[in-house]
Amino acid sequence: PGKMALACAKLGIPLVHISTDYVFDGTRTIPWAISDTPNPKTAYGRSKLKGEKAIQATKCTYVILRTSWIFSAHGNNFLKTMLRLSEKRDSLPVIEDQVGGPTCASDVAHSCVSIAKQLIDDPSKTGIYHFSGKPDVSWCKFANTIFEQAGRETVATPITSSEYHTPALRPSNSRLDCTFTKEVFGISRPNWNDGLEQILSDLENMNGNT
Repeated sequence: PGKMALACAKLGIPLVHISTDYVFDGTRTIPWAISDTPNPKTAYGRSKLKGEKAIQATKCTYVILRTSWIFSAHGNNFLKTMLRLSEKRDSLPVIEDQVGGPTCASDVAHSCVSIAKQLIDDPSKTGIYHFSGKPDVSWCKFANTIFEQAGRETVATPITSSEYHTPALRPSNSRLDCTFTKEVFGISRPNWNDGLEQILSDLENMNGNT
């Protein structure tokens, strides 16, 4: 990210960089604001914070856009994992005590384009911003909504983080305060239910054509 930012600075073009809620430690009980001090607890979070600082050090025109819980019809993500597991399982244990805003990848992409265009016209908008889908939910609630919209009979049953062991720590609070993004760029938090509906339709079409 630092090298890309240096190139952008030399060429006089803006940089839009995707970062993550993992730069925070996940212990806050309310949504994370851009003014909150980062305190990453994972290697991934530390590497993303290092990238943020490298960009800021170049003095280029930039927006660092922190987001969370990305899902898409492509690649590996929570949505596709739940759909795959629901093909063989009637019930799945899913974490209930981690909360965040699921975010459709296409919504992130559209926001990046809008931000880049506005940065060209107004470089003073340089800075760090937050962007995630609404409403904030637990992984368990998100999973059950996926099953409902996909017409699956599988049910997600709530478990705690301590009952589901992972090699890396997962933040209990991934909620992001996106107020400043709305104020500066006019970009509101999208409803992830709409994105989910579109992705499920895209996946159905993709599977029907294979």
